[in-house]
Parts: sequence; C-alpha cells; structure tokens
Amino acid sequence: MTDDKDHNPSSTHPPLPPTSEDEQFSRLRLLRSRRVGVTTYKRLLTEHGTAQNALAALPEVARAAGVEKYQICPEAVVQAELNAARKVGARLIMQGTPAYPELLEDLDDAPPFLWVMGDPSLLKRPMISLVGARNASSLGTRMAKALARDLGAAGYVIVSGLARGVDAAAHLAALATGTVAVQAGGVDVIYPTENMKLAQDIMAAGVRVSEQPMGLQPIARHFPSRNRIISGLSRATVVVEAAAKSGSLITARDALDQGREVLAVPGSPFDARAAGCNQLIREGSTLVRGADDVLEALTPLHGNAPELPLQLPVKTVEKKRPALKEVAALHNKILSRLSPAPVAEDQLIRDLAVAPAEAAPVLLDLEMDGKITRRAGGLLSRA
Repeated sequence: MTDDKDHNPSSTHPPLPPTSEDEQFSRLRLLRSRRVGVTTYKRLLTEHGTAQNALAALPEVARAAGVEKYQICPEAVVQAELNAARKVGARLIMQGTPAYPELLEDLDDAPPFLWVMGDPSLLKRPMISLVGARNASSLGTRMAKALARDLGAAGYVIVSGLARGVDAAAHLAALATGTVAVQAGGVDVIYPTENMKLAQDIMAAGVRVSEQPMGLQPIARHFPSRNRIISGLSRATVVVEAAAKSGSLITARDALDQGREVLAVPGSPFDARAAGCNQLIREGSTLVRGADDVLEALTPLHGNAPELPLQLPVKTVEKKRPALKEVAALHNKILSRLSPAPVAEDQLIRDLAVAPAEAAPVLLDLEMDGKITRRAGGLLSRA
C-alpha cells in the first residue's frame, strides 16, 4: 500500500458511479483515508466491488503493506466536509456521472471527485488552458489577456490555476465568456489571498473546482496534482511565460502525457521568464502569436470545435516536430515497466531498447516529478 495522492496513473477503468447516497459517502470516505490516493482508490473499488467492502478490507490491506493499527477516515470527518460544502454552496461532482467533465474522464488518474463552486455547466463546454509565470512581465499579462479574450469570443472556456500573474490575467479577461479556476487547496480556500476579489467574480460568472477536501490549505505537493487537472480539462494548453524549471512546464508535460496539444508564446532569449516557452517551441510545440494560431492548431484535431463568432485571420505555422510527443511516449513506457519493486537502471534501459543518453533526462524528469524513486546501487522503482 502506497501513498499515491499526488497522481500516479492507473491501468483500471474508472469504477461505475454509485447507486446510492450511502455508497457515495463511503467512496468519499475511502478516498479521504490515510495513504489512499487515486490509484489505490480505484484499485480497491475494482477488487472489492463497493466502497463499503473496500473500507472493510482496508485495515488488512494496510497491515499486509506493513502499516499496523491503521484507521480508516472517520465518518464524522466526511460529514464535516459535506456540511462545510453546504455552507458555502459547493457541489460535489463524481467521476462517471453526467456532470463530470468529458475530457477529464479520459485520464487514468482522473480525480474521483470534484468540488465545484459557480456554474458547473461550463465544464461541459470546450476548454483551453492558459498558464504561465507568476512574476509575469507586462507583455506577458497583456498577451494572456488578449488570448483569453479572443479564444473566449471564439467559443472556448479558459482554464487556469488562479495564481498571480498570467493565470489571474487570463481569468480576468475571460470572465465575460467563461473561465474555470482549478485550485490546489480546498475550493473554499483562496490562494493567493490577493486574488480574493477575482475568485468571487469567477464564482459569480465562471466556476472554481478542486479535488481536495473542503478547507484544505494548499502546500507545495498539491500544485503538481492540480496541474494535471488544468491540462486534463482542456483540448490544448498554451504556455504564455515560463521559466526553464517551472510549474507551467509541469502542466505542459502533463498535457503531452495526456495526448493533448501544447502551444507556447515565444519570448526574448534574454528574459528568463521566456526560457521555458522557447524550449517548448524548440522541441516542437506550436508557436503562438495570437488566438488565430491556437484555433488553427485545434481545427484539424477537433471537428466539433465551437462555432467561431469572432473571425480571426488564419496564419501559416510550421508543422509540429515529434520530439515532445516522443518524450511523453517514453515517460509512459518507463512508468509502465516500473513497479514498487526496484529494478536496475541499466536493465531498464536495455528493456526499453533506447540509448542511455536518451533515457537519462527522461528518468531525471520523472524523478523530479516524484513519479519514480532512485535507490542505492543504481536501482529504480515507481513511487
């Protein structure tokens, strides 16, 4: 039994939605139990059929994994979460139900539950994510606003993470046409507090969502988990400004792993905030000069794209090179071959039939993301 709360992919299909309130309550209780993340939750439901059966088996599962005196999440904790949600008007949406976002449903590590505040109907419309630097330049925020405004006018809902900088600019510009704020903490917890007014406006004209319990203050490990929801909701992720090592690049990598489009706005090579975007473009992401580039990249992929009330000039862009998708494929190939049982790194590379120089940076990426663990003696295991 492992704590996979951050987001490890699961090979199982999502369990069927519950047929009673008691089963829904028990599923939430199962997910909120210690050391039960998305993967463990889905595996337990698959193995035991119902959440009640999974809860009954959980202490023995924990004991077999070396965890003694394990206690499942008390009923009072889940009831308190439901009561807190009622007080603020939050709604619980479960995977497998009609209200659950369609594209998010496709993910192996899709959140089993989403807390929602605002207009949940926006989650059924086509979405595009805009992400970027918290310390965005004035040009970066102007670009984010222009993209959000024009893509919103073209029928897309804009998704971002309610952070300062690019996120805030994108949300603000998309209030009139629809925006989704994916939060790292509880849906009722506004972070950063400087975005309190924006968060209130989003609840009135858009929607805020979170997979975390009500009232949870976000900490560092919640943000990478939040990022895969931002990309997972959307047909494409556009990176406006991003440093070479940033949360925005994690979101871009999540999008690639999910088989979604990644696009980037170029910037000056002398500006560190543009380094990540320039790197993405160099590796094959579509270069974005305006909303028309985004719309053109999506049109061949999505025949059911929204009607475009805003007529934007179509410009020619270079064909996307396969480098990033190949990296994403190697990510998945490595993760599929690893398990909690350690294996020698050189043996793994031989099994993958790739050059060590090709595998090394990908292994480092996965290690930094917390998806694999490096052990003494050159051994690797899945986290």
